[in-house]
Amino acid sequence: MEHNLAVGLDIGTTKIVAMIGRKNEYGKLEILGLGKSKSLGVHRGVVNNITQTIQSIQQAVQEAEAASDTKIDQVTVGIAGQHIRSLQHSDYITRPNSETVIDEDDIERLINQVHKLVMLPGEEIIHVLPQEYKVDGQAEIKEPIGMYGGRLEANFHVVVGQVSSIRNIGRCVQSAGLNLEGITLEPLASANAVLSQEEKEAGVALIDIGGGTTDLAIFRDGIIRHTAVIPFGGNVITEDIKEGCSIIEKQAELLKIKFGSAWPGENKDNEIVSIPGLRGREPKEITLKNLSKIIHARVVEIIEQVYVEIKNYGHEEQKKKLIAGIVLTGGGSQLKHLKQLVEYITGMDTRIGYPNEHLAGDSDDEVTSPLFATAVGLVLDGLKRQDRKKVEEAQAEALENEGEAPEETPKERERKVRRSFLDKLTESVKDFLDNAE
Repeated sequence: MEHNLAVGLDIGTTKIVAMIGRKNEYGKLEILGLGKSKSLGVHRGVVNNITQTIQSIQQAVQEAEAASDTKIDQVTVGIAGQHIRSLQHSDYITRPNSETVIDEDDIERLINQVHKLVMLPGEEIIHVLPQEYKVDGQAEIKEPIGMYGGRLEANFHVVVGQVSSIRNIGRCVQSAGLNLEGITLEPLASANAVLSQEEKEAGVALIDIGGGTTDLAIFRDGIIRHTAVIPFGGNVITEDIKEGCSIIEKQAELLKIKFGSAWPGENKDNEIVSIPGLRGREPKEITLKNLSKIIHARVVEIIEQVYVEIKNYGHEEQKKKLIAGIVLTGGGSQLKHLKQLVEYITGMDTRIGYPNEHLAGDSDDEVTSPLFATAVGLVLDGLKRQDRKKVEEAQAEALENEGEAPEETPKERERKVRRSFLDKLTESVKDFLDNAE
């Protein structure tokens, strides 16, 4: 695979998407190929059947390869699912010498401290995101590097997930004949694809309504403040329609997409859809009013759970107010009148988010659908990773060329090692898979 290409692999509950992209000369993302397959073997964002998931991944990848005429070997994969939770935590370190300035190593030490937190069995820390720092009690410091101080503290947003679920995803990717280039938290990927920098500054909640889960990511002052995964999505709505109208799932899904609305007041009592009966039975007549009542009840439940999370973050405090309101994305965001319902329940400004924030202007309409927000975000993430790698390689080469390689100080060595936790996580999943065979 050539160097400046990246592939995002979104392993969802309803569909698996493989997307190949590269940066064009204007630094915008150009999508070269897209493949999608029905996702079998994933439930609420968690793999529960390895064999079926591998087949679905291969199918999506083959489709993307055919569309773009390239061979895919490395992918950036997203993790979500009902096992992801997040917590707030603050920690501090005392510096041995307050007459030197705070540097990267101090922050590293502080972050490593957070990693010693005791988790539930089988859980591991995926992401440690520093929110703000305090130096010797002086609060609200965004960047402590270069300051003097003896005590360095920070508030952290810590994202936790189940190791086995993450390893299972790694296993599926590897068995499908692919290399794991990186692992990213899906709500973060979707946010990258959909939100503008201004929104992240002003304060915004991104709600990504997928098939199996609804992901939430909250930003304020340009920093991620809160993440949550709610284990319901579009599939439970389909399920409710299926039960409520006594029809098969395929029909329920079509009804939802074609005639579904989240606002029952819209439909007149006499609007009726007739659904062919099974194997010679009488057709069923379903009123659109009933259909939207069923959908409404479930959507309200999902939105209320999300709103509880937004309140947990502290949206009601003046200092934490989300001025840009809510952005809805994911396949579930295409439900008619959903925006109005969300505004009604939360009282917050709402828009539908399309993943065109970084896409080239002439992108295919299909790619800019909210359905593909996560996939676009994963491609962006993959490209960012490659840029970082290039910079690191260039630095290493420069050091070697100057003939200073042998005299590298321990500090420089450490600095090179400092990578984001997801990189470390990717490494550990890779190591685990290599040794497990």
